[in-house]
Amino acid sequence: MTHPTPAQPARSRLRLAEIVAALSLATDLGTGHPLERSLRACLLGVHFGAALGLDDRVLREVYYVALLRWVGCTADSQRAELFGDEIALGPQIDSVELWNPAEMLDFLRRTVGQGEPPEQRQRKLNDVLATGIQRSQHAAVAHCEVAQNIAARLSLGEALLQALGQLFERWDGRGVPGQAKGETLNLAVRIMHIAMDAELFYRLGGSEAAAAVVRQRAGGFYDPTLADRFCREAPRLFRLLEGASTWEAVLTAEPGEQQWLSEAQLDDALQAIADFTDLRSPARLGHSRGVAELVEAAARRLGLSADEVRVARQAGLVHDVGMVALPLLLCEKPGPLTESEWERVRLHPYYTERILARPRALAGIGVVASLHHERLDGSGYHRGLPVTLLPPVARVLAAANLYRALIEPRAHRGALAPEAAAAELRREVQAGRLDGEAVSAVLEAAGHPVNRARSKQVAGLTDREIEVLRLVARSCTNKQIAQQLTLSEHTVDHHIRHIYTKIGVSTRAAATLFALQNHLVGE
Repeated sequence: MTHPTPAQPARSRLRLAEIVAALSLATDLGTGHPLERSLRACLLGVHFGAALGLDDRVLREVYYVALLRWVGCTADSQRAELFGDEIALGPQIDSVELWNPAEMLDFLRRTVGQGEPPEQRQRKLNDVLATGIQRSQHAAVAHCEVAQNIAARLSLGEALLQALGQLFERWDGRGVPGQAKGETLNLAVRIMHIAMDAELFYRLGGSEAAAAVVRQRAGGFYDPTLADRFCREAPRLFRLLEGASTWEAVLTAEPGEQQWLSEAQLDDALQAIADFTDLRSPARLGHSRGVAELVEAAARRLGLSADEVRVARQAGLVHDVGMVALPLLLCEKPGPLTESEWERVRLHPYYTERILARPRALAGIGVVASLHHERLDGSGYHRGLPVTLLPPVARVLAAANLYRALIEPRAHRGALAPEAAAAELRREVQAGRLDGEAVSAVLEAAGHPVNRARSKQVAGLTDREIEVLRLVARSCTNKQIAQQLTLSEHTVDHHIRHIYTKIGVSTRAAATLFALQNHLVGE
């Protein structure tokens, strides 16, 4: 096996296209659409571009513009302010032609303040009509800037960044920020506008409805030449959406040379996803990064393997990405949640797992990330797993997530002092919901004093190492130890080597004698 050198960085087994496609699934949920909405639009756009005879350079722009079209959605609180449950109304909002005054006014009259008393609805509508255009323009610019930031961190190139700055422009020049029109509007953006809307209206009403919208918006929102050509190609293009696996079709359709991420680039990408997630709520800014740093430090203190420490950090970065599927007003609700609201909240770990499930290199991380609200007594969510099915990495992640959440402000409470948060974690241990060893490691990593007297009296062994040593002394194999303690055999071997080093032995027989001498082989 060759070891990586500075000229040969460690590779992560993950393509750039895979992580961007996974991120597109999060933006689908964050805008109220079914999973794969952006993948389907990407497929339409790239194949339409190929029919136009475009080269790989332009097709690559089409590909990534489509996948990143909605990556700025977490910067847009405007939808929640206007419509309440912006997730439920997502497809309706996106069916309105951007900056078409008649369509937008009709839509606002029907939806602003839905469910509120008539007088309150009218006040809100008056406010929207007075300030809505300016606020929407600001939201559009923020959306573009966030998309550009994410693309830059994914090293997608200057041309794509420029294209992402034109997401809300129009062919007729009446878009935002109003700096491009006609042929000066990026070609990939012009194609994406048609492909994204065609996917939506094909899903809502079929091929004829989609073609009718494209014809209607030609010359205004859309490039008329491209619109006409798309309608002629539409029957063939829409058939592409009926394949067995849109995910595989999109990965196969990536134009140009495939780009593989190094481990460092993967970490940068996961940090970008963490920031994308937390941007949606001011109270949660920095939460995902904080959890990642805390769980990584705690995992090291527990003596977990290098692979487990890496997974702990990566799962910490992306554990909350499923939160984008929840309405902002639900996440920011100042009072107690209703039973039905709780049911929606309990699903966000499930969404985290599904967003990360497709790329093989992320699937394991996604499984661990989805366990951050599980508890040892089975009272957690979304699965309600028992202690025997919760690996050490998941136990540490659950403790780190709770600690960070407690010291951060939330809509229904202020931030707890670190000492109060530590006391709450200890109470969770006493109640049998959190793992004591994991909590001790998290609190120590967070700077709290932890009583290590017992471990220091026995050759500096950690509590986990003592558990392993007891089983070694009882002639358990590494596989049996792994099964009893819910560890991997690799981690057991790692613990045993640490134990042997600390107690100065090299055989099981000598380790057993040490355990007997130090009264570690009780019932």
